[in-house]
Amino acid sequence: MHSGPATDTDRPSGDRPPAEGAAEPGRPAAGPAAAPGTGPAAGSGAAAVPARTGRLRRTGRLVRREAPRSALAALSGLGLALAFPPYDLWPLALLAVAALSLLTRGRTARQGAWTGFAFGLPFFFVLLRWLHVIGYDAVFGLSVIEALFLSALGAGLALTSRLPLWPLWAACLWVAEEWARDRLPLGGFPWGRLAFGVTGSPYLPLAALGGAVLVTFAVALSGALLGSAALAAARPRPGRRTGPDGGGPGGPDAAEGPDGPDGRDGRDGSERSGGGEAAPHTGSPSRSRAVPARPVLRRAVPPAVLALAVALAGYAVPVPTEADDTARIAVVQGNVQQPGMDFLGRPMLILNNHVEATLDLARDVEAGREQRPDLVIWPENASDLDPFRYPEAGARMDEAARAVGVPILVGALVDHPTKEGYVENQGIVWDPETGPGASYTKQHPVPFGEYVPFRDQLSKVITRLQRVPRDFYPGDTTGVLQTGPARLGDVICFEVAYDEIVRDTVNAGARALVIQTNNATYGRTGQPEQQLVMSRLRAVEHGRAVVTAATSGISAVVRPDGVIDQRTEEFTRDVITADLPLRDDTTVADRMGAAPEWALAIVGLLSCAAAIALGRRGRTDRRG
Repeated sequence: MHSGPATDTDRPSGDRPPAEGAAEPGRPAAGPAAAPGTGPAAGSGAAAVPARTGRLRRTGRLVRREAPRSALAALSGLGLALAFPPYDLWPLALLAVAALSLLTRGRTARQGAWTGFAFGLPFFFVLLRWLHVIGYDAVFGLSVIEALFLSALGAGLALTSRLPLWPLWAACLWVAEEWARDRLPLGGFPWGRLAFGVTGSPYLPLAALGGAVLVTFAVALSGALLGSAALAAARPRPGRRTGPDGGGPGGPDAAEGPDGPDGRDGRDGSERSGGGEAAPHTGSPSRSRAVPARPVLRRAVPPAVLALAVALAGYAVPVPTEADDTARIAVVQGNVQQPGMDFLGRPMLILNNHVEATLDLARDVEAGREQRPDLVIWPENASDLDPFRYPEAGARMDEAARAVGVPILVGALVDHPTKEGYVENQGIVWDPETGPGASYTKQHPVPFGEYVPFRDQLSKVITRLQRVPRDFYPGDTTGVLQTGPARLGDVICFEVAYDEIVRDTVNAGARALVIQTNNATYGRTGQPEQQLVMSRLRAVEHGRAVVTAATSGISAVVRPDGVIDQRTEEFTRDVITADLPLRDDTTVADRMGAAPEWALAIVGLLSCAAAIALGRRGRTDRRG
């Protein structure tokens, strides 16, 4: 008998691969000693057959062994998707994080990477299903790209699961994964951050301290701690027999082998006992003793209590909402002809919809049915024609502004003044007396939606890309605009998902935020609801009221504490009026900036490096 790593002699004879150069039953030996040109071994095809058969057999065993774990990972990923709108089952985010932590615990980095991918692919496929209006191949392709980041996360979770305080490192790794996904590739795509799935939970106030990053960290830490509690509760029950020193099979440490806490071989996940092959019992029965009884739940209480404390910590965070001033606003949702890719309809249709809704508002003001607003807000793409190039479009904007008697923040696509073939996505302040004034140009156009990377090459292969005829040109300044009496921060559509764009706008002096958006392409798919919860998080993060103005819905007014004050239904023409609180104070999250994200991400990466170094040292010690 021996201790240490299992060898081929420990395997059932039917699964034992032949030694190198040895003959399988019924086949001649193939190796250096075989004479050239004699027997089937002389042909490479005959020698390759058993090798291929062996690889297929090993692959089959691997698939069978990993299938249950992969299925559980996929189910957990689906659970995480249900935490997001339109389902809003936010507690599932905690359970999904706990499940991924347990499924990767004690595994190799390669096994953890596969588990993370099996978790991430169904998660993103369900979350991003609104892309099916473009094609399910777009849903699948983007889901695969995003799932690769969760694959890296799974590898990191597997590595750090062997370290003390592993739930802390797991939470840091979730932040690191979102840090990378927020930036890569092509400027990143942060949809599906944990923070965006729990805006209806006690975690939301934490955004005022550390933004979306701290919310993600807290959710991931709570989930990992729940996984730790479940692991503690599932350890071997008290009263099992053990050897004289308390170790060995059945001892208190039998739940964790040297290569992984789940007692599996770190190389291939095959079952192993804690210390290699069990030694035979040679002593008398009197030398054995029972493990002292310890209540199983007692070991699970500390991590469970800590998880609860992290979840409830948000209630202790003050969320300031006192207004320094207010402005009366009107948000116009003019609606579109139809949802989907062809929402524009005939030229001038969308612009006329918003003009007519504004003229109705002006008539209500004149009749005394409505208080005159200080400013009117139109959504992104409210004008489907460039008002500087088409005089009829500019004339209708003049008509609307003069009728209501206050400035209108207009959303329009404008030809780039110097770069031929490019267009700018702008918010323009349209004054009733002087016409167009200050403007903001969207800084982060959407790849493949508003511009086509590698257009000359890809458009020949993917013909649908030709439906994006011109590339949007990015702006290079923040969207702080003086609109009537209010200094607003304009953020256009998907930019609300990016921390730095919103934070820079607030730090540049915005007293309230406006999200001009056009969700008509993705109407009734859940995407507008997913974007609206981002407005809720940004309101708390920056202590600012947030106005979402959408062409077809959902338009809304969100208070600085994240509560939705008013909202519209999708695909209806509507006007929201409200007293918008304006604030000057900044939150801790604004003053901290990106420092917490960088710090937590670096800690997560360093924990992986420490796990790798400790693993190499352990292997060296065992060889010695």
